[in-house]
Amino acid sequence: MSAYPAVARTSTPQIKRARPCTTPGPLSEADLLRRYARTRDPHLQEELVRRFMPLARSLALRYRGTPEPLDDLIQVASLGLVKALVGFDPERGDRFTDYAAPTILGELRRHFRDRVWDLRLPRTLQERTLVVRQAAAALSDELGRTPTVSQIAERIELSEEQVIEALEADSARRPLSLDAQRDSEDSESQPMVETVGGSEPGYERVESQVAAEGTELTEREHIVLRLRFEQDLPQHEIGRRLGVSQMQVSRIMRGALAKILASVQGEE
Repeated sequence: MSAYPAVARTSTPQIKRARPCTTPGPLSEADLLRRYARTRDPHLQEELVRRFMPLARSLALRYRGTPEPLDDLIQVASLGLVKALVGFDPERGDRFTDYAAPTILGELRRHFRDRVWDLRLPRTLQERTLVVRQAAAALSDELGRTPTVSQIAERIELSEEQVIEALEADSARRPLSLDAQRDSEDSESQPMVETVGGSEPGYERVESQVAAEGTELTEREHIVLRLRFEQDLPQHEIGRRLGVSQMQVSRIMRGALAKILASVQGEE
């Protein structure tokens, strides 16, 4: 028999190790596109627009050399991005950027055709004009001067005639400001607005005078008008000279003036 008292055995508690946290991270763009294609969730669309907005902005920046404000171009590119999201089918296996870029560029070109061009030109000429302008701007940065027609034509693989036509169309489509100077190289030249003709009241006065002179008046009517308006005589003095009453002078003068007014107004 053991000298030590019996001690009841107890099992050692097992310490369970905590499993690592497996909280899912942010979804990939491919997963977002698939979910959006199934659900059309506006929150997913908003997230996709945020992620692909740099693409839309970079495409809008291609047209920053145009008169259109950059903010407007970015807004149009954003609209093109949303259209691309709606029309994209991830099951086809294509990359979204390959599908979105032509859609966004098409929206930008449509904006220029429909809203920016002051002078409506054929669609092919409008698009060629944009390409020529972009090539000319790029060559100007590279060469440090304005490129020649042949250099532009070589860069975009067009004939010189096509480049010239596009340059002329680009120049003609925008109206000249009336505040612009007649001679762009002379800072002292007068603005274009000063060369624009206006209404000349003198012509109307001449026409009225000719019509008045051609009015058929009696000899007495001529005398009464001459004495009244050339010699500035009062009616009673005119009546004394003609041997008629002042009332008759007034009646003669009113009749003569009525005839003249009818001639000036073109009435029979």
